[in-house]
Amino acid sequence: MGSTVCRAVGEAPDMELVAAVDPVYAGAESGEIPVAAEAHQLEVAGAQVAVDFTVLAAARENLRWCAAHGVHAVVGTTGFGEDELVKFAELFASSPANAVIVPNFAIGAVLMMRFAEMAAPFFETAEIMELHHDRKIDAPSGTAALTAQRMSAASKDWADDPTTTVIAEGARGGLIDGIPVHSLRIRGMVAHQEVLLGTTGQTLSIRHDSYDRASFMPGVLLAVRKIAETPGLTIGLDSLLGL
Repeated sequence: MGSTVCRAVGEAPDMELVAAVDPVYAGAESGEIPVAAEAHQLEVAGAQVAVDFTVLAAARENLRWCAAHGVHAVVGTTGFGEDELVKFAELFASSPANAVIVPNFAIGAVLMMRFAEMAAPFFETAEIMELHHDRKIDAPSGTAALTAQRMSAASKDWADDPTTTVIAEGARGGLIDGIPVHSLRIRGMVAHQEVLLGTTGQTLSIRHDSYDRASFMPGVLLAVRKIAETPGLTIGLDSLLGL
């Protein structure tokens, strides 16, 4: 994702790639930019916006660094707890920099979540299936968790699970706010999610598929362009898209 973001920013006519940071690949090159080992290089290069696709422990430190150094942060790392988000909101409220944390930068995925939220009050049953590549270490995905939370907030009237016998533990998925979520890790896939809703005599399937990491770049570039005018901490792309 890091190299894909660097390429997208480098190709955007209204942006300039000034730094790349990755301690594992320090000394390599991303385009014509040497990869640095520490975030300090962002300050040296005069970066106005930092894009973070890392792991949770690194993202926490990167957000704190950006707030302290006045660099806007666009974050695609997921897994932050609610208490952490509250603290980061306070941190950026007192910083000249802004931040946006986005579970999924694919605009189609954002619309999928919105459509599922809109449909929830009209159905009594719903389940979510998310499918990702075989190197994704967390389950369920941040997108699936957020989808379930938004659907649950839109409707509390869900039918009880009829299952009385479970032959294999976990066969019914994991519950997030009362909605079953199933995680698949399949080699050859990138990022996919389907929301299934059912009521008397009918079902509704809402599905989004990302076949290439390039699918996330329009959302990343949108966030980079709008972050300076989006005060404090923002969660998700919805408000940036006007949803």
